[in-house]
Amino acid sequence: MTKLTVGPYVASMKTSPAQVRDRQAFLTRARLRDDVPTVAGLPLVGLGGSCGKPAFLLPYLIRWDDVNTQALEDVGAEFGCFVEYGAYPHLKLQDGGQEVAAVQDWSNIGMVFIRPGYERGEELLVRLRDALAPSGG
Repeated sequence: MTKLTVGPYVASMKTSPAQVRDRQAFLTRARLRDDVPTVAGLPLVGLGGSCGKPAFLLPYLIRWDDVNTQALEDVGAEFGCFVEYGAYPHLKLQDGGQEVAAVQDWSNIGMVFIRPGYERGEELLVRLRDALAPSGG
């Protein structure tokens, strides 16, 4: 598998400092959300506010416990990552510490954020989807 295929879509959502007050430009970009892409069957549901990483909706809720945090760490190890546990878990590359993914759990949804330029982004998204499933993937 390769990088996520949504890079151009994500780029089309962003704007330049010169256009941040341009309401019409915003409305044009907002229409792009009428038809959002999917990756590995997971719909893109937004972008990270500070990082701009695309967020994908998981088909189940996550409630963190020993089993799924261990599964998260195991997937991380497969991709040369460690897990950083902050407000929610982030996968960061062992070599250099770059964040490549984050998993958010909320009362009504679970989401995975993936760095669009990460070479194994789609593969990582699929592994996280499968490994974190309530049945144990």
